[in-house]
Amino acid sequence: MDRHATLRERRDRLHRHWAGWVAGDRASKQASLREEIVASWRRSIRWISPERGCAPVDAAADDRWARSVLREPVQAVSDGLRTIAEDGGFVAAVTDESGTILWTCGGRVMRRRAETVNFAPGGRWDELAMGTNALSLALRHGLPATVFSAEHLVEALHGWVCYSAPIKAPDGRVLGVLDLSSTWDRSHPLAMPALTNLVTGIEQRLAESLTPGRPGLYLRCLGDAELLRDVAPVRLRPRQLEILTLLTLDGHAMSPERLRDALYGERRVTAATLKAEVSHLRSALRGALSMRRYELTEPIACDAAEVLSLLAAGRGEQAVAAYSGPLLPSSDAPGIRMWREHLEVAVREVVLRSGRPEPLLAYGALHPYDLEVHERALALLPAGDARRGVALARRRSALGD
Repeated sequence: MDRHATLRERRDRLHRHWAGWVAGDRASKQASLREEIVASWRRSIRWISPERGCAPVDAAADDRWARSVLREPVQAVSDGLRTIAEDGGFVAAVTDESGTILWTCGGRVMRRRAETVNFAPGGRWDELAMGTNALSLALRHGLPATVFSAEHLVEALHGWVCYSAPIKAPDGRVLGVLDLSSTWDRSHPLAMPALTNLVTGIEQRLAESLTPGRPGLYLRCLGDAELLRDVAPVRLRPRQLEILTLLTLDGHAMSPERLRDALYGERRVTAATLKAEVSHLRSALRGALSMRRYELTEPIACDAAEVLSLLAAGRGEQAVAAYSGPLLPSSDAPGIRMWREHLEVAVREVVLRSGRPEPLLAYGALHPYDLEVHERALALLPAGDARRGVALARRRSALGD
């Protein structure tokens, strides 16, 4: 019997066992099923219907991925992940410790098929959300897990085979899961060894990133523009600083086409021009930029990203204090202009809502022609406060007096 026929027979046998178990025959034929699968079915059936169509979605997953400690280590092996996923017909996924998918990659056909069951960023795959699956088992037991076809409790997943392994911190905590999933007929004994090898690479990178004293990169792009490695400046041209700023703020891989649009808009610029700029940037970053799609593979602290994080956390006054000027003010790149406006509007809104003059004065120093900000500062400053003179002078400048 050939391999495909063997897999089909296994799939059909499991489906018969699953159908009997769901119908109420909870005792017979269980010897043919793995103990961990039956135990998970028993737990899951209490809150999950086998007829569930897709995973529930957590809309905040993108923000969590941008801040996740797994982001840089995963990006470091992303080229290898994409090669395995695309060449082998898999979708690769990374979850956080709750089982929520934060990042995926794979060929277009498989990703579209996976999206029909929300096997995509934001999809929740813990046992409470989707019952028995490889991701939920790896999270629960802290060990690699495989779930084939009708071993899934939810029938919509019977066309899949999933391989998962936990990603652990140096202290042993499970931080998330790496998963490779495909159609049941692509089940292969080498999938799990490939997966665990990738997890080892991620965990090694994670351990390095958590080592105290490790050299780090810091990007200043508010007001002045500069990249520092520790305290030493890294020489970059303005266009390369724009690319680095876009990649840092976006937090995701950017295709060459998307990056070119963000840099040049409707200007006619060849792909070779962009490729040359990215190549120079990759050299300056000592290779910390993936090649197949443009994605940073080393964490880069950034003043603009810090402001965005403070705003997202509701720490408005700290965000105003960290805001040291417009984003790359001399840049006319469309993507930079978009981020610049986003930052200015968000910080300005916090400033205008403030009941204290200090944030208004700080923002007003950076935006001397913002009349509303200066008038609001004057309204809050008490008579006799020496700072009223500053606000009045700015108001007159904004009026053109």
